[in-house]
Amino acid sequence: MLDLILPRQCGGCGAPGTDWCVICAESLAGPPIRARPRADPGVPCWALGRYRGPLRRAVVAAKEQGRRDLAVPLGAALARGLDGLRDRERPLVLVPAPSRGAAARRRGGDPVTRSVRVAGSWLDDCRIAPILRMRRGVRDSVGLGASAREHNLRGRIVVSADSLPDALRSSNAEVVLVDDVLTTGATARESVRALASAGIAVRAVLVTSVV
Repeated sequence: MLDLILPRQCGGCGAPGTDWCVICAESLAGPPIRARPRADPGVPCWALGRYRGPLRRAVVAAKEQGRRDLAVPLGAALARGLDGLRDRERPLVLVPAPSRGAAARRRGGDPVTRSVRVAGSWLDDCRIAPILRMRRGVRDSVGLGASAREHNLRGRIVVSADSLPDALRSSNAEVVLVDDVLTTGATARESVRALASAGIAVRAVLVTSVV
């Protein structure tokens, strides 16, 4: 009866009767690809895939259409990617990239953080540290070019935690910044800079998709 009133559709292709179909799941089954953004954050960047097809539709649905359920397949895919990249001898700390407060409130929470928490639940010896935030004055980046994006974010991403999690204090921790889309690399670079200013060395950036 619920499916008749609110029919389920795959978040990647729109197929009826399922939230995430087998075909779309297979599209995220491969290893991460190396990404080289124009604004180099100074650490290796990886992506689960290109920002197109099912992956693009899933990211948009999670961000703009209230599809919280997609945090599960996207988070599981992030976990698989991280499992292949990580050093298993070191504790893993995932830092979600920040979003504008207004955008997070409009979406009922931050979809990146939701996916990161799912990813962390699948990984051994993993901690989540949502310690980055954006200061006031950051505009929506849609339609902004590379230089405008960098100017928009410069100095406006900060570490918000008064006391950092113990896992981040360990010199042996493997810190990975996680985001949904890598466009120019401006958010990644400014986030890595903010973490470095707090004494936190980021090993890599992993995103769901790269433009």
